[in-house]
Amino acid sequence: MLNHDVNEQFNQQRSALMTAAGARRRDNGTYAATVGYDRGEVIGRDGLDTSLGRAALYTSTPAWHGLGNVIPGGISSIDSVLELGGINFGVEKRPARYEWSGGSRVMDDRWITVRDDTGAALGVVGSRYQVFQQQEIFTFLEDLVAEHGVVWESAGALRGGRKVFVTMQIPTSVIIDRGGLDDEVRLFVVVINSHDGSSPAEAVVTPWRVVCGNTERFALADAQSRWSIRHTSGALENLDEARRTLGLTVRYAGVFEAEETALARTDLAIDEFHQLVAGLWPLDEDASDRARTIAANRHGQLDAMFRSETERAGRTAYAGERAITDYLDHVAPRRPGRTMTEEIARATALIEGTDDEIKTRAHRRLMLLKR
Repeated sequence: MLNHDVNEQFNQQRSALMTAAGARRRDNGTYAATVGYDRGEVIGRDGLDTSLGRAALYTSTPAWHGLGNVIPGGISSIDSVLELGGINFGVEKRPARYEWSGGSRVMDDRWITVRDDTGAALGVVGSRYQVFQQQEIFTFLEDLVAEHGVVWESAGALRGGRKVFVTMQIPTSVIIDRGGLDDEVRLFVVVINSHDGSSPAEAVVTPWRVVCGNTERFALADAQSRWSIRHTSGALENLDEARRTLGLTVRYAGVFEAEETALARTDLAIDEFHQLVAGLWPLDEDASDRARTIAANRHGQLDAMFRSETERAGRTAYAGERAITDYLDHVAPRRPGRTMTEEIARATALIEGTDDEIKTRAHRRLMLLKR
C-alpha cells in the first residue's frame, strides 16, 4: 500500500506551482494565481468570497495560501461548517425594479437574488426559480449518502457568494490492483450550488488519487458521476433518483475499482499511447503551423508524463490514463478571462468539469484494450 503524506505532498506541489507562476499575495488579500479543485482553493477577484473581510473557506487540511479556517481532521457539525466556511448567510428573492420617468416600476417575471447579510445582489432569476439555502444543501448531502455525522472536508463561497461548495468524503476507499500496485483512491461527494441563476446546483462524485490529488470523473457502465439539480420547487426531495444517477453505492465503487484495476493489468506500449493521444487531439491535414507546434508540444509533454508514470505503475493503460488526467488537470494551457489568471481558469475548469468528456473518451478507448 502506498503510504505518502498526502497533505504535505499536496502543499509542496502547489507551493512549487505558485513559485513557478510568480504568484504573490496582493495588498487586497487576493493572489495572482490559484490551485486546483479538491480543497476549494480558488483565490482572487474571481475566487474566494471576501465580502466580510475574510476568506470564506473552511478546510480540514492546511492550504498553501494560509487562508480560511483550518480544523485539522475536520468537523461534523453542520452549523459550525456553515460559520467557518463563511456561508451561513441566507439568500432572498427580491422584485426586480427599474426607474422610469421619475418613478419605480417592477418587472413581473424577473427577480433579484440577494444576500441577507450584505445586501449584495447575486443575480437575476425568473419567477419559478427556487433558492436552495446552504442548510438545505448540507442536509441534502447527508441524506444522499445516509451517513449522518460525517466529516466535512471543505466548504466555502466563490465570487461574492454567487456560488458555494461543500465537500464530503465517502467512508470507503477504492484500492486499484489489490496486491499489486495497491493504488488508493478516495471518493468524494461535492455539491456546487449557484445563487445567480447561471447554472443548476450540481452534485459530483469525484475520485481523488492519493499520490496526486487530481480529480477525475468517468461515465461508468451503469452510473453517472454528476447530477444537475435544477432550482425548482421540490428538486431536493427526490433522493432515490439522486442516489441512482450519482452511483453513491457500493456498486459504483466496485465498478470503478474493477475498471481501473483492469487498466492497471493491461499493457500499453509507447506507440499505443501515442496513437491514443493522436486520437484524442486529432490534427487536420491542412492544420496551420501554429496548430502543429501546439500539437507537438502537447505530444512531448504527454510522452514525458507517461514515461514518468510508468516508473510507478508500469507500461500500462492505467499509467496512460493517469498521464492524460494529470496533463488536463495541471499542465494543459488555459485561456484566462478578463479578470482571471491562467491558474484561476484552470481551477474553474476543474470545478465546471470542462474536461470530463475527453477524460471519458480516453477511459473508454483504453478499456477496449483490457485483457
